[in-house]
Amino acid sequence: MNRLEFETEDGVTAFYVLEQTRINARNYLLVSESEDEDAEVLILKDTAQEQDTESVYEIVEDENELAAVLKVFEELLEENGTDD
Repeated sequence: MNRLEFETEDGVTAFYVLEQTRINARNYLLVSESEDEDAEVLILKDTAQEQDTESVYEIVEDENELAAVLKVFEELLEENGTDD
């Protein structure tokens, strides 16, 4: 599991990347603040523009988008045998 550090308004936050995917030309990460199996997860979306040199990730909050992306991650996790 990869561990990434993100700069936030509150400082630096570390997340463990559980899975990643690309949908409609956008990168999404399924992350957790802990390696525990029962830890809560977040879905982050890269909102950077093509000309940006760094990724800009934001928490997916739109319920429809969240449901659709979560379904993709569930399928990926099942395929990889790492069901949470």
